[in-house]
Amino acid sequence: MRTFTILFSALLLGATAVKGQTVATFDDLTLTKPDTFYVNYSAPGADVGFNDGLGHFHTIFDTSAGYSYWDGGFLYSNMTDSVTNGFLNQYSAKTAIGYNNSANYAVAYCSDPITFATNMRMTLRSAAVGQPVMGFYITNSTYAYNSMAPGYPAQTPAKKFGNGDWFLLTIKGYTSGALTADSVNFYLADLRFTDTTMNYIVKTWDWVNLLPLGHVDSLYFNLSSSDNGMFGMNTPAYFCMDNFTTNETDVAVKNVQPAYLAKVYPNPAKDVLYADLTDKSVTEIKVVNMAGQVMSTYVPTSSHVEINTSALAPGQYLLQMTGERGSAVVKFVK
Repeated sequence: MRTFTILFSALLLGATAVKGQTVATFDDLTLTKPDTFYVNYSAPGADVGFNDGLGHFHTIFDTSAGYSYWDGGFLYSNMTDSVTNGFLNQYSAKTAIGYNNSANYAVAYCSDPITFATNMRMTLRSAAVGQPVMGFYITNSTYAYNSMAPGYPAQTPAKKFGNGDWFLLTIKGYTSGALTADSVNFYLADLRFTDTTMNYIVKTWDWVNLLPLGHVDSLYFNLSSSDNGMFGMNTPAYFCMDNFTTNETDVAVKNVQPAYLAKVYPNPAKDVLYADLTDKSVTEIKVVNMAGQVMSTYVPTSSHVEINTSALAPGQYLLQMTGERGSAVVKFVK
């Protein structure tokens, strides 16, 4: 049976050029020494987050339990320990370094100690408020990766992942206090493929495209997993972020329902990916990797397009379709 990804893109990305982007690399934020991280116990239980680029990254530290601990949110780190298991190594990225070999990166801990929810928010600032967000690079934390990946000591209560397991980050936007209808999903681990050679747990920096969220004031992050217990998700609720990129002006995004309707299959693809178009205005199709590099370009001559994927390395890609009314994007896996 063929698996279809149906693309109902409610967002139309206009042809207007981006006049300004700001990247939060976290490298200008000061850390006192190597292999350390941001700590701020000045206001226990309150937001003592930090600004970088045009984002405010909320975080809470607490002392109410009689000792000091990180209660959730974001912090920035230059930790390089990709080996040590467990909670005491919660501040490290599995890559052991930031994107593009930079020193600093952000670590996100999605936790609510009262409700055991695995979500949190961050807010945009200044000229980025009310504009689309380009995206950011993401990888697993060492704590989360080692808890899932076979070959590392077991970490109670989290289990080692096997066939059928998954670890998912869902991102939504807020506009004027209301959640947007659209969301972006990124699997930090996905072991559900019939061809088990396609199964993966992320341990590199991969790009997350947030343009489908449209105009937003803040972002909502939620982690979920196939491994759950009496207190919710057992998988450690962490991920790492770098190069968070905002737009300042003139990225034209408007709601259209639907912008394009397409069947893209099979997904995952092996040697060929098919796109059946019902919008005749599509004039160009690009295969783009998660770093934004164009791998191939096609000019449709009919509504049925065959895309050669045999030369692509295994991983996640974007299929970008552009026409008279804008662009729509769907993710696929090779």
